[in-house]
Amino acid sequence: MFKFKNLSKVILIGLAAISLAACSDDDTLSGMGELTPDEEVFGKANDVFTAEEWYPGGQLGTTEKASYSAPAPALDAVEGMEQDFNVGEGFFSKLYTFEQDPRKGLGPAWVRNSCIACHPSYGHGKRQTEYRANTIGNGYLLVIYHPDNNAYISEVTGMPQTQAMTPFKAPIDESQIKIEWKEVKEMESGLAMTFPDGGDSYSLIYPEVTIPVTAFNTNPLPTNYEVRLESTIGIYGTGLLDALNDEDIEAQWAAEAPYVELNPSMWDKEAGKFKASAYYSAPYNDTGTFHGDHGPLKRFTYAMTRGTLQDGAGANAIWNITNVTRSDRHWLYTTTAWAQAQSEDAEVISYIKEHGASTASILHPYYADGTDEGIKARVYEVLSTPNVGFKDTFEQYLLNDDYYQGKEEMNDKQYYQFMVWHRGLAVPAARNLNDEDVKRGKTLFSEIGCAQCHRPSWKTGADNYWVDASIKAYAASIGKNASDMLPKYPNQTIWPYTDMVQHRLFMKNDIRTGWCRTTPLWGRGLSRQLTGADDRLHDCRARTIIEAIMWHGYSKQSDAYRATEKFYKLPKADREAIVRFIESI
Repeated sequence: MFKFKNLSKVILIGLAAISLAACSDDDTLSGMGELTPDEEVFGKANDVFTAEEWYPGGQLGTTEKASYSAPAPALDAVEGMEQDFNVGEGFFSKLYTFEQDPRKGLGPAWVRNSCIACHPSYGHGKRQTEYRANTIGNGYLLVIYHPDNNAYISEVTGMPQTQAMTPFKAPIDESQIKIEWKEVKEMESGLAMTFPDGGDSYSLIYPEVTIPVTAFNTNPLPTNYEVRLESTIGIYGTGLLDALNDEDIEAQWAAEAPYVELNPSMWDKEAGKFKASAYYSAPYNDTGTFHGDHGPLKRFTYAMTRGTLQDGAGANAIWNITNVTRSDRHWLYTTTAWAQAQSEDAEVISYIKEHGASTASILHPYYADGTDEGIKARVYEVLSTPNVGFKDTFEQYLLNDDYYQGKEEMNDKQYYQFMVWHRGLAVPAARNLNDEDVKRGKTLFSEIGCAQCHRPSWKTGADNYWVDASIKAYAASIGKNASDMLPKYPNQTIWPYTDMVQHRLFMKNDIRTGWCRTTPLWGRGLSRQLTGADDRLHDCRARTIIEAIMWHGYSKQSDAYRATEKFYKLPKADREAIVRFIESI
């Protein structure tokens, strides 16, 4: 068992700290004043909370710091792993560049020039009134799709890019993106905007996002599209969710299936099990056949599109957000429609002709023979090849440095260190669990039905994680077993407060498809202190916990309507107790 030096002092953080606009996420949850009698009860069971609940990430995944960026105790199991964690953190928190090691390779188009820009202090993105990629805290990704079938448009990448290096024009001109926040005048469900017990009211807002066709630098231009926003969530503790057994998650879906409709693209209602599309398609690993011919269960992102942390939101984003290539993704994240538009742009061709002749120029791969027609063809080739066969087609060019930079921009060791960091992030310890209001809040949270979706606890499995090609290659190069290279969390009781199921809330201007994974609640009570904001839900429309809860009851069709109605009818003191509980876990 791992021991924490100061965990007994965690409760001193108090909810008063939440009111701070921002704070260093390196502060420990201790040493912030005189000791109080309550410190003696930290880590001990009371009449409502078990002793385990003070450690939401289990003994291997909980940190004593008021931080979303602290290493988990699991790193202590392997010598040198914390050093790799610290190096890997830099790939998240620092800017990428065009040519400067160790974070080179930005471009030719990108979504952000750093990861932390989207995850302020490693937490949830902040609500924005305009879309600017370089605004720190803007966690928004543009979701541009066809409303008739919910499919992403093909003219820009699935994570649309609004930045590009000279002389290319960004796929979308972000100056033309408009975010308008509108206020809900009345609840579709009929719930009043004033609580019935004494006059306290609440307000709800939602974003309407428009992008005119003139903002697109593509050929062809998109047609018949709508736009939504999806914001980043906190990335701490994701390694613990990766350690959950697929079978346990499937059992949770099966348990809920008789009572709510489940996403038909994931769940086979007649068979009572997941469809093949619910799994990551690659073999689980070289030696294990835990799931036959398919890989692990998809569990990450709102849409549950990623099946393992090693191919999850962060592992994917380190490539497609910055467009930095690596050995297993040695191609650009671009589209043929953008390539076509850039190859037809006279300003682009002229600039490359003037500045790309030297082999030292970053534009030389596009220079070809220096003629207008040669440059035009080469621009289209380089920018579109990944979309005409992807890796197999593109590899024929990789050894020709004159055509394209033939070496990966993030090497296998660097990617391994990034993943040690990503999988090694701890969850902050719980706070104030001996407070009478917090205890009352937990009881009410369960009684009114919130815990049906925000399932309190899980137990991790053996954590025989899936291993991707880059980490396999690095492990082989140093003579180690790839299955033991990353932090592990076997047999841990954890308290994330999610059922890992997709539900529908039927909100105004809802998320694309309407289906959204239940977001874990652990650690969110520190958001205002650590990030300066407490914005919640998929597009940051909820400015407070109260607003987030009431959005669950906007429509009577919502899977959470009954629980929200019960919350709405509670006396103020009970509503506030539930809020205190959510802030404490």
